Amino acid sequence: MPSPQLPLSRRRLLAACAGAAAALGLSAVPARADGGPRPFGRYGSPARRLTPQTLYVDPHGSGDFTSVQAAVTAATGSGRTLVLAPGTYRETVAVDVSRTEMTWIGASENPRDVVIVHDHAAGTPKPGGGTYGTTGSATTTVQADGFTARWITFANDWLRADHPDISGTQAVAIKVQGDRSAFLHCRFLGHQDTLYADSMSLGTFARQYYAHCYVEGDVDFVFGRATAVYEHCHFRTLNRTDLAGAPYGFVFAPSTAVANPRGYLVTRSHVSSEAPDAYYKLARPWVPGSDPTARPMLTVRDTWLGPGIDAAAPYTNMSATYPWQNQRFAEYRNSGPGAVITVPADRPQLTDEQAESATRKAHLGDWTPWEGC
Repeated sequence: MPSPQLPLSRRRLLAACAGAAAALGLSAVPARADGGPRPFGRYGSPARRLTPQTLYVDPHGSGDFTSVQAAVTAATGSGRTLVLAPGTYRETVAVDVSRTEMTWIGASENPRDVVIVHDHAAGTPKPGGGTYGTTGSATTTVQADGFTARWITFANDWLRADHPDISGTQAVAIKVQGDRSAFLHCRFLGHQDTLYADSMSLGTFARQYYAHCYVEGDVDFVFGRATAVYEHCHFRTLNRTDLAGAPYGFVFAPSTAVANPRGYLVTRSHVSSEAPDAYYKLARPWVPGSDPTARPMLTVRDTWLGPGIDAAAPYTNMSATYPWQNQRFAEYRNSGPGAVITVPADRPQLTDEQAESATRKAHLGDWTPWEGC
């Protein structure tokens, strides 16, 4: 008999949120002054396109397409815009390398209203044999350069408790591989491996920018080899009832290539938890079998670390072969109970001079996605 204390699956949680909104009389669709439906808000409609390159998606049929993938398939070439009406889009979506400079906009300008979600895990059996694997579990995959998303939730609602027979529990909400990929006011929901910030190949240093975003999960839920900046973001660690003790998981698991001088930068952000105090590690280095020379890099600066982070030992190894002390982990001027330095050797700190090069500008170079945000 299932324990009544098991957390809601992501699917049930989303449904519960939708039901609560309805019970409170909250409209999921922005209303016109005359009371009629206006699913695309201030972003036009199929009858009044913002530009000829703009396509409209509405699961209820008021757009050009009812699914995001159908719109992506139709949006060939470069510079296309998709405006997504409020709704839950239960599907997998892939943006290949040819669809460059694409923009997705959540029409209501509230990421809770536009949700792209599916429920594959790495160990989920595929039709025809085999399993999906970590990459194949992704609800959304973005390979194209110049991708931008605003006000959208990307989710994977697969839950361990629903599938005790599956051991491959990685379940990616989104895998991002393109250079110049920006996510503004977005949410990323999952458990293990929620946000896969990566690149197309080992020798490609893909730059990514996440601003005013919310990310939640439990195991390695922000991971990959991208050069990624997380600014004004909120990372939340989830409670677990399937483990008897700490650690419950790890927030970051970068796998930066040794030749890449810039890995993950977390700045002016917030790390909270619904788990007991000190039950989470801030990070562990991921040195994948496909790149045994990787030297993971993570800098966390000017960020509030809540009590859920183990302040005495915030870092740990994924493999004893690659100790975290040999990687590129550092902090600078963090605050909060999870940032208290008790053993200096376990909390490597940047000097003021070193911190001058640990900035979004240094990481992203001539690309300035924060302008006009």
